[in-house]
Amino acid sequence: MATQSIKAKNEESQGGSGDAIRKNISGKIQGTRDFLHDVNVEAQKVTWPSKEDVISTTGVVIATVGFFAVFLRVVDWIVEKGVTQLFKAFGV
Repeated sequence: MATQSIKAKNEESQGGSGDAIRKNISGKIQGTRDFLHDVNVEAQKVTWPSKEDVISTTGVVIATVGFFAVFLRVVDWIVEKGVTQLFKAFGV
């Protein structure tokens, strides 16, 4: 009885593991195919902006960055002068 169960386990492990590995690999391949199909379906739903929209929003971004660069430089200069005056007042 014990010998038969060991033989059965050996046969299952030899043949069964190969089948399990094949099923696992084929399952992963199918999962990858399903994923790529879903990506393709979702990519087709994307509404891309027109060239004019991209150009106008890029202009707005560049203007905003320029404005804040100048604004922060002015604020930095004012704070620098204030701290310098504060140090002079206290003799540091």
